[in-house]
Amino acid sequence: MRPTVREDVRVRTGLLIVDDHAEFRDAARTMLEAAGFDVVGEARDGADALASEPRLRPSIVLVDIQLPDMDGFALAERLAAVADPPLIVLVSSRDAAAYGDRIAASPARGFIAKLHLSGRALAELTG
Repeated sequence: MRPTVREDVRVRTGLLIVDDHAEFRDAARTMLEAAGFDVVGEARDGADALASEPRLRPSIVLVDIQLPDMDGFALAERLAAVADPPLIVLVSSRDAAAYGDRIAASPARGFIAKLHLSGRALAELTG
């Protein structure tokens, strides 16, 4: 008996980078692709990320906490509410201490300061 294949179901794969600074998105894409991650898309703000998620179905979403239209915590909550949610990793140019307990209270898998972002750091949080 052949298994049924549903064409409307898309497997999650890859990484979506959400940051309002194009330079950071470019640098993160280059570094993370060199480390073996498949970057499937970029978003400049929360609305762009929410519109891209159903189409791209990323397995990981790297979310800047400081976005122009909503903060990364609000975006993480919205992404965590989708069916079969992606893993969410928060990033910021500030240290984690600047956010108090908000990181631990969020649905994010973890936090990486932008200064310490690397393929290895992301793999350790999401692997």
